[in-house]
Amino acid sequence: METIPPRLPKLQPWYWAAPRIAIGLFVLAVIALLWLLHRQELEEQRASLIGDTLWVEQNLQFNLSRSQEHLQQLGQNYFAGEGPGGNLGARIRSFLLNNPGIAHVQILDADGLPLRRDPGVIGETVVGEDLRPEPVRQAFRLSRSTGLPTFSASQDIDGEWFFNLVVPHFREGMHIGSLVAVYSIRKLLADQVPWWFAQKYRLSVVDANGLILGSKSNIEAGEETLRHRIPFDPPGHGLVLVASAYQAETNLARNLLALAIVALGAGVVASLWAQRRHMQKRLDAEQALSNEYAFRKAMEDSLFTGLRARDLEGRIIYVNPAFCRMTGFNAADLVNRLPPMPYWAPEEHEATQAAHQKSLAGQAPNEGVELRFQRKNGERFDALIYEAPLIDAEGRHTGWMGSVVDITERKRAEELARQQQEKLQFTARLVTMGEMASTLAHEINQPLSAISSYTTGCLNRLEAGDLPRDELRETLGKLARQAQRAGRVIRRIYDFVRRSEPQRAPCEINIIVEDAVGLIEGDARKRGVKIAAELSGGLPPVRADRVMLEQVLLNLMRNGIDAMQATPMADRELLIRTDAVEEGITVSVADRGSGIAQEAAERLFEPFFSTKPEGMGMGLNICRSIVESHKGRMWVEANPPGGSIFRFTLPAA
Repeated sequence: METIPPRLPKLQPWYWAAPRIAIGLFVLAVIALLWLLHRQELEEQRASLIGDTLWVEQNLQFNLSRSQEHLQQLGQNYFAGEGPGGNLGARIRSFLLNNPGIAHVQILDADGLPLRRDPGVIGETVVGEDLRPEPVRQAFRLSRSTGLPTFSASQDIDGEWFFNLVVPHFREGMHIGSLVAVYSIRKLLADQVPWWFAQKYRLSVVDANGLILGSKSNIEAGEETLRHRIPFDPPGHGLVLVASAYQAETNLARNLLALAIVALGAGVVASLWAQRRHMQKRLDAEQALSNEYAFRKAMEDSLFTGLRARDLEGRIIYVNPAFCRMTGFNAADLVNRLPPMPYWAPEEHEATQAAHQKSLAGQAPNEGVELRFQRKNGERFDALIYEAPLIDAEGRHTGWMGSVVDITERKRAEELARQQQEKLQFTARLVTMGEMASTLAHEINQPLSAISSYTTGCLNRLEAGDLPRDELRETLGKLARQAQRAGRVIRRIYDFVRRSEPQRAPCEINIIVEDAVGLIEGDARKRGVKIAAELSGGLPPVRADRVMLEQVLLNLMRNGIDAMQATPMADRELLIRTDAVEEGITVSVADRGSGIAQEAAERLFEPFFSTKPEGMGMGLNICRSIVESHKGRMWVEANPPGGSIFRFTLPAA
């Protein structure tokens, strides 16, 4: 009997919600603290980056301004009449030595042409030949027109980027020449960016297109955390100073503090969890048992398959609602009952008792056993039963669990399908005979014509009175043979088309082949096809319905004849072979037609698929169904000389 599990005590919701909320708030507080520390560190790092970058930018501006003043002084000394003599060359070399960022200095005349007046300063430029790049010429023209020092756009020379400072000089309002300082961006950064800045950041000069013209850093490239940009003006022309801070080393103290907080939180959580488990251990076990019982009950109530458990003696110890609905008996009528059971059909008592004993002995077949039972109202139904061992929690075999499926409707559907298949096969035989009617009529007409001729001849000779007894005996013998020939044709047609239940009996496959050839050989001669039969001797008999197998052979031979319509007359040969194989016998029908395409061969046995324009696509499907109903199989393969070979196998009787 089923028992109802006890109702579990119910605790107040706040009892369990309070510690959970507290733990959640604690975790959120820890996360917020770590986030605030991280944000504070980022803000400090950002402020430090901005301050340091501004300092470097001001240092670069101071260096450029100081260099500009020196160039103005050098130009005044040069154009005031000091010329290349004196100590001007030494002062320029000293200026270059104190400013490593300047690659060299050029002195240009009023037209912008280089002057050779100070060796080592101007280089090897020929006086009067303008070899300045376009950015220098543009800056020269701008400085001459404005009267102010002017920076040129950056330029790439042999993979290194430079910019120029053009300082104009005037005398009494007239432009008399200019000094040009050529700055190397790489050397300028290397000279002006202090070591402590390069130890923390990477400083780069980037043009308006985002191209890096030069950079300095004493740290390896890594993941960038912060970046600050400042316009580099002067020299301008879209140049930008970009300072990038890379991920610094982990703050050990902060991480240790965070780890301590997390460890403390974990300890609090573990303590609360242990207390909760201690208080709810029994409630959890009872709740799990109640949930398991409810789950199993809901699952069993939803099944349509009947479940029946028996102990080792065959006593019923459990039935589910589906089994009760199937038999019409309730659980109280069945539980603790020993055989015979009230749902056993009296006429099937012996078979049911034998199946019951085999089941208790552990010999129930894996594919199940079919039995006929009766409901409480006396109605019979077919059941398929699967048995499995019933094992308890300690691994002991305590009985058998049976799954019972009502297959009454399925068997009724299978029987209806079988009847429809038989009707379809019978119709196919009638269609085949209808298609062969003219040929069969010719086959019957020949012996009937011969009988008529022999009879007329005998009557004429008898009336003349000169018919010897021996000649009459010979003529009557010929007449009897022709009558037997016509009778055989009619008998074959009758046996083939008559409607009857399938008769499975041992039969010789070679005899079936000969009868099928006898039915179709007239049609084959009419269409110029030669039928050859290679029948192996000593073949084992097969248990089959000979008419069905004859229908399979006749259909395959007719398909082979149809396939050779375009084959030359000399090559029209249909070969039927029988052979012994491991599983029984095999029969093959080979034609010399055009063959079957691969995509068509894959669908050849599907219903309503045909390669003939007028075909219905049921012939080969019926053939395969007949062969498979005889526990055989059928397939098609290519014929090496050309055409196709249809084969099927049948098990020995």
